[in-house]
Amino acid sequence: MSDGEPVEDRIYASIFDGVMNQRLPPGTKLPEAALCELFQVKRAVVRKVLQRLAHDRIVELRPNKGAIVASPTPEETRQIFEARRSLEAAIVRLAVRNASTADIADLRERMAREHEAMHRFDQPAWARLASAFHLRLAQAAGNPVLERFLMELVSRCSLIVALYEAPGNASCEHDEHEALVDCIERRDEAGAVRIMEEHLLVLERHIRLQQEAPADGLARMLGLA
Repeated sequence: MSDGEPVEDRIYASIFDGVMNQRLPPGTKLPEAALCELFQVKRAVVRKVLQRLAHDRIVELRPNKGAIVASPTPEETRQIFEARRSLEAAIVRLAVRNASTADIADLRERMAREHEAMHRFDQPAWARLASAFHLRLAQAAGNPVLERFLMELVSRCSLIVALYEAPGNASCEHDEHEALVDCIERRDEAGAVRIMEEHLLVLERHIRLQQEAPADGLARMLGLA
């Protein structure tokens, strides 16, 4: 982070990265006083950041209890993945019909970046690229309304994966992305829908909803110690 980065963005990024890199497990308390001391800022700044994180569903704000890292329930997780499977089935059908040669070339270029991140074992970059692949696929489908719906679902799924996926699993399998693009290129609608369905089911099966209680101090979990 650069010294010139706004302090609110720096605090947000520290908490967000701590969650996405699994240093801050679900249910971790984020006391305002401790955050003020760690970042040397006033309480109003911390509260503003926590409001942003709550808006993005990274944390939950509980009356008289403060902020904790969000803990989607098993039922919420099931509902989110169910909705995403239905939405992406519709998206991939449209992508098969509407994706241009340029769209397909761009998807393949993105897969090359995924592959590179995978081989340097950069899990956070890999996860970001995998999510971006799905959003680019929605763009190729040519329906901005579905694309906006998918953006929210991908954000919520990314949090669930970061919180609950067992270490070492890929957030998305590169080979499955490649098979999807192959189906789109040859205009195989049934094959693309089948691969997307299985792709998302595998992702959901990797979710591990039971986590051990955090043992490290807040500073260490935020990457500040």
